[in-house]
Amino acid sequence: MQQKIEAALAELTPNFLVIDDESYMHSIGENSHFKLVIVSDQFVGQRKVQRHQRVYALLGEIMQQIHGLALHAYTQEEWDAVIAAPESPECQGGGLLDL
Repeated sequence: MQQKIEAALAELTPNFLVIDDESYMHSIGENSHFKLVIVSDQFVGQRKVQRHQRVYALLGEIMQQIHGLALHAYTQEEWDAVIAAPESPECQGGGLLDL
């Protein structure tokens, strides 16, 4: 799944890209939850929502296979200032084990 995500986002020519499989933190199953950190010069001048829309559009059908995506999209200047994306929260339940 991570390779599919990386290939789908290649059009953004990321300066930095990390795709973490965080499924182990959730009860849904494997390849269900991901944290995506992407830094691209193509985000310059775009609001956060526009960046997210662009990423979701590029992921297209892949999004149908993912239960959760923590998306952090930065310009290089923003990334240089923060150097790290926020930590993902712990699972609040609602998965297969809760049925």
